[in-house]
Amino acid sequence: MSRDTAAVEAGMKGIRFHAWRGKHYVTLAELLVRLGNFGLGLTWRVEFDEIVDPRCVEMERRSADAGMDTLTLLSLTTPFLQLIDAEARGFAGDELMVVLTEFDSSSWDVRAVDERVLSDLRHHYPGVEAL
Repeated sequence: MSRDTAAVEAGMKGIRFHAWRGKHYVTLAELLVRLGNFGLGLTWRVEFDEIVDPRCVEMERRSADAGMDTLTLLSLTTPFLQLIDAEARGFAGDELMVVLTEFDSSSWDVRAVDERVLSDLRHHYPGVEAL
């Protein structure tokens, strides 16, 4: 991560919520869909601390190049893909717009430049905490 990216991320607001909602696990694919129009035009770069599925290798390969569009990332995360430790960064051009970080298959941190994204997620996933 570059210093510019770190500075932008530090200025973002964020939320944290449990990945398990009862018996339902919130996947990266579900979060991408929840981002709606905000996330549709972004270019994604994904990093993993632990490779849990062959699709992770493909995501890292595409991230090493110019990144991938949202629909490509979505296609690589469905059907059901549970991640251990992963981070997906969405960019509009060179500007970091959103960071989705999964910790140990138990929680998600979402940071975004647009408060409306966080507000929508707060509404859909009750019990979130601010970062």
